[in-house]
Amino acid sequence: MNLGDQLLAALSLYGIPILAGLLFVGSIGLPLPNTLLLIASGSFVAGGQMNNWTLIVVATAASIAGDVAAYLIGRWAGRAALRRQIPKLQTQMKKAEQVVRKWGAFGIFITRWLITPLGPYVSLISGASKYPWPQFVLWDVAGNLIWVVGFVSLGRIVASEVQAISALAGDVAWVLFALAIVGVLMWLVWRSRQRPSERRP
Repeated sequence: MNLGDQLLAALSLYGIPILAGLLFVGSIGLPLPNTLLLIASGSFVAGGQMNNWTLIVVATAASIAGDVAAYLIGRWAGRAALRRQIPKLQTQMKKAEQVVRKWGAFGIFITRWLITPLGPYVSLISGASKYPWPQFVLWDVAGNLIWVVGFVSLGRIVASEVQAISALAGDVAWVLFALAIVGVLMWLVWRSRQRPSERRP
């Protein structure tokens, strides 16, 4: 099993609590397939394994908490320290700096739900550059709500479509089976009526 399979297995086994932990550390910067986990969680909602509103509230709160933690780490460490401590991620850090410098609040907002791989680095840079705290939280909350609700809903839609196709396939199979039985019975009746006439001289 690869990492994605292991995480999905853990999500299926432990539910919303494990999802909250994964979203939190993923939002700080650990490379995890958080979007995939949200889609999978939506499919669990469709299957009755998770409560939709509990999932949305907990997932949104965990993601926001992770972003705020990354912001505080960046603010505490400073930009120079981040560059020294994360030498292998210079490309991502430079892209994040460009996003914050060029787009400001909109950059924070869009990296929460659309350009999500840059999200943790934008949070770190926002803290390191002392971007205003209230504005960061405001746009972070807005972006995370769109991200969580959007991908959980996508998971529900995909799961319901798969279930509908499976149900349809099952119905079609039963119809074909019933038609086959009717066909056999009709053939037997036809044969029984043919035999007396065949026996006549």
